[in-house]
Amino acid sequence: MSTHTLNKSVDDVSTKSLQLPSQEEIADVVEPAKVLENAIYISDKAKSKVTNLMKDAGLGEDPSYFLRVGVVGGGCSGLSYKMDFDNEQKPMDQSFEDKGIKIVTDLKSFLYLVNTELEFSDGLNGKGFYFNNPNASRSCGCGESFAV
Repeated sequence: MSTHTLNKSVDDVSTKSLQLPSQEEIADVVEPAKVLENAIYISDKAKSKVTNLMKDAGLGEDPSYFLRVGVVGGGCSGLSYKMDFDNEQKPMDQSFEDKGIKIVTDLKSFLYLVNTELEFSDGLNGKGFYFNNPNASRSCGCGESFAV
């Protein structure tokens, strides 16, 4: 078959006869990827650690408490992360829920943390929480501060 014949065959196909699958049909076949929705996320390992820490602090049964994350000035690279448990949400706070964990941040910090995932490592190279932040242009060696 020559290229010319192939092109002619393609040109003869009516676009009206093509049936594209619906979103539902695609979802049945393909596992959907994690769609970033301008939020803050938490890994399974970090969720488990946060849940245990809340229970240890006596907050596990109190639904008013949530994980507050933020960004403050300081550290080797200029900005540092902070985390705490809180039960008072402020008017300009941004609130998200991932894997059953409520995560709250102030609006200014959210600009630095959009689409960041909180992770936890218990490996030999360091144990603790760390932020997988796609907005950080560089970070220090210890991973506790970053710059955008």
